[in-house]
Amino acid sequence: MNKLTILILISIALTFGNCGKKSNKVQADGSSTVYPITSAAAEEFGKQGSGIQVTVGISGTGGGFKKFCNNETDISDASRYIKEEEITSCAGKNIEFIELPIGYDGLSIVLNKENDWAKELTIEDLKKIYQKDGYAKTWKELNPKWPDIEIKAFAPGQDSGTFDYFAEEIVKKKDNFRQQGVSFSEDDNTIVTGVAGTKGGIGFFGVAYYENNKDKLSLAKVVNPKTKEAIEPTFENIKSNTYAPLSRPIFIYVKVASTTAESVDKFIKFYLDNAAKFTKETGYIPLPDSIYDKVKKRYSDKVKGTIVKSKEDKHKPLAELY
Repeated sequence: MNKLTILILISIALTFGNCGKKSNKVQADGSSTVYPITSAAAEEFGKQGSGIQVTVGISGTGGGFKKFCNNETDISDASRYIKEEEITSCAGKNIEFIELPIGYDGLSIVLNKENDWAKELTIEDLKKIYQKDGYAKTWKELNPKWPDIEIKAFAPGQDSGTFDYFAEEIVKKKDNFRQQGVSFSEDDNTIVTGVAGTKGGIGFFGVAYYENNKDKLSLAKVVNPKTKEAIEPTFENIKSNTYAPLSRPIFIYVKVASTTAESVDKFIKFYLDNAAKFTKETGYIPLPDSIYDKVKKRYSDKVKGTIVKSKEDKHKPLAELY
């Protein structure tokens, strides 16, 4: 047996040694928006009696990608597409990933229950509240018919994908987002408490958090810039993208190397097979079955990288991308 043959045999042995390796742990982290869905998947998966332990953390979409690209997690929950700098960071650690959309979300604009004036808000109103320069300090500054009550603004933490998405859609980039006088938190429950306890309060987060707290908060309709209609983030309005521009897909990103572990592979297949059920149960919007079929094939084929090739792609319906 010559040296080349020996090296080939060693390489094959190592390859197969990594495939299907035994492990009983799966580590997920990232978006607080996606957390309830992945958590529900982990809980139901645990009932299968496989002995596989799935741990799900919340560090925001950006924080989750930092851990993912630092090889600390198998799965990154994300409420936006992965950014170019995050792709570069992962590549620097030889981390390859599979991008898997699992549902739709609509960013809900929430108000204090005593707010009986701002039933509808335009994108321009939201911009005036959250922009860095020349922001409105009172509701009266937005509309002279509204009361002279201080606007107290709340927002998700700046490592959050929800923050990124809102900043991009409303004030166009993070640097334009107001810092002074805004209460930021990675924990959406803190925003619920803050808005519920402040008459002039306003905040935003995923629709599931509003649905779970609708007894404490009011919801503002958002005027679609194209149709000029005031729209609520309902199931149908988000799915049809008439709740624009604040409807968005949500994702899990899976590390390619982790899929050789039987534990991760089993969990992801279980997750995707039941993604419609978990998204609906947790207050989000399932994808059409045809898209789930393509997402499952994307995983089984181990398609690497993001499907987004340009900035415009981020705003295209998934049906156009998949």
